[in-house]
Amino acid sequence: MLRRSGMSKVYYASARARKWKYGESMPGKLETLLREFNLANYFARDEWIAVKTHFGSEGAHRIVRPIFLRKVVDELRRIPAKPFVTDTVRIKGLDYLEVANQNGINHLSVGAPVVLADGLYGKDNLMVKAGEILGEIAVASVIHDVPAMVVCSHVKGHIQAGYGGAIKNVAMGGVSSSHRTCGWKCGRGAMHTIGEGMLSWDKEACTLCYQCVEICPLEVIKFVNDELHWDGNECWRCGRCERVCQSGGLSLPKHDERFMRSLAEAAKAVLSTFADKKVVYINFLTEIQPECDC
Repeated sequence: MLRRSGMSKVYYASARARKWKYGESMPGKLETLLREFNLANYFARDEWIAVKTHFGSEGAHRIVRPIFLRKVVDELRRIPAKPFVTDTVRIKGLDYLEVANQNGINHLSVGAPVVLADGLYGKDNLMVKAGEILGEIAVASVIHDVPAMVVCSHVKGHIQAGYGGAIKNVAMGGVSSSHRTCGWKCGRGAMHTIGEGMLSWDKEACTLCYQCVEICPLEVIKFVNDELHWDGNECWRCGRCERVCQSGGLSLPKHDERFMRSLAEAAKAVLSTFADKKVVYINFLTEIQPECDC
């Protein structure tokens, strides 16, 4: 445990095992850490508690492992509280539950219900005041209404934010991908499209391989008469087009202050729906990769 005067307590467990026994394993150390932290100081008997994590994507398996989620759930049950594991949808809800299952996250492995925070269609949400950039944002209804939350985040790099952890998990993962009236720009898309970076195309370097067209998740890149057309108003700035361009014909600014500020605004909006000291954060520094898990 690290502690400094005037600052929050930070509980830390190393991944390094110094002895051949269970207590030196990461699950064992997590148990010890949770007992020392004492979740009962923050949560009440029979209280519903969301264990917010990221379920992963098809083929993207670097997530908070189910065994760690199970340890958190078990400790919450000792209070005894009523935990459930949740995330907002990124693809069709039933498909996303199957992705979670493929990655080992289900009610049997984690010992608690696995719930889609914004419903099967990703549109169950409530608009919450955000900040100067976003104005307001669609917070997933389950996260909006639940009285307490444990945020379990897998730490990694991020092409736009530089670092992805608890703030990104709450900001991107606590809001819906869409809204019933104003679409995806009131939810997660509001942050993705807020950036000011413009895609640059070098016609001389371009080989017209069209890989950028194929990789774009929103189909905002098109070629007409061998000229690139890009819809910057709809673009996520995910940078996939630039990464697959082997000729160096595309470039997109990666670090955008407005995007990072919008993450902070969205996270604050999500957390504004909770009472003080009703959210606990656990960051897992395992299998760290340079870009986003999703």
